Amino acid sequence: MDKFSIDSRNKIKRIPKRGHYDKATVYEILDQGFLGHASFVIDGQPFIIPTSYGRKGDTLYIHGSSASRMIRHLKEGFPMAFCVTHIDALVLARSIFHHSMNYRSAIIYGKARLVEGDEKWEALKIVSDSILQGRWDESREPNPIEMKATGVLALTIEQASAKIRTGPPGDDKPDYELPIWAGVLPIHTTYGNPIPDPLLKEGIPVSNTVKEASGNKV
Repeated sequence: MDKFSIDSRNKIKRIPKRGHYDKATVYEILDQGFLGHASFVIDGQPFIIPTSYGRKGDTLYIHGSSASRMIRHLKEGFPMAFCVTHIDALVLARSIFHHSMNYRSAIIYGKARLVEGDEKWEALKIVSDSILQGRWDESREPNPIEMKATGVLALTIEQASAKIRTGPPGDDKPDYELPIWAGVLPIHTTYGNPIPDPLLKEGIPVSNTVKEASGNKV
């Protein structure tokens, strides 16, 4: 099995049995999302920035403004971390202490470089399709001014770890006798009915990607 190396940087210390280091698990978590948080340090001050992303192989493409602090700093190759988390359920125990969540998270470690030229074009399409598959092909492509204003980082995934919790709550043995409901409350993210732009020209139908994402609710 293809795994990431494990050291003090990415080793899961809190409940290590929930840790996973194989690429298949980490990449599945990444590929099921499109919003992550990039963290880095400038002159001793930590920063964390939410941003969209897309993956190709062992590279994570991160979207931002060319003028942003994140792009300007990280393009110099400074170390960074990137986190993606999915919340699958609330885990409701009998005691407040043992309440938890079922989740899947992945933390990526590495250094980034600025993407230019044809790779930048491809990277933006990868990020766009990560958000809504096929939307790039339905839309006007970026013009030169927009491309200049947009920055893309390519984060080479050097190390990573995933952490996953599943299952019911775990209460203290005496608390199982308490008359308090306990269990799992699943969380599902779904798309609603599409809402057209008020300035949309009359007669333009909902696009195929939106129809598919919304479950053909139009």
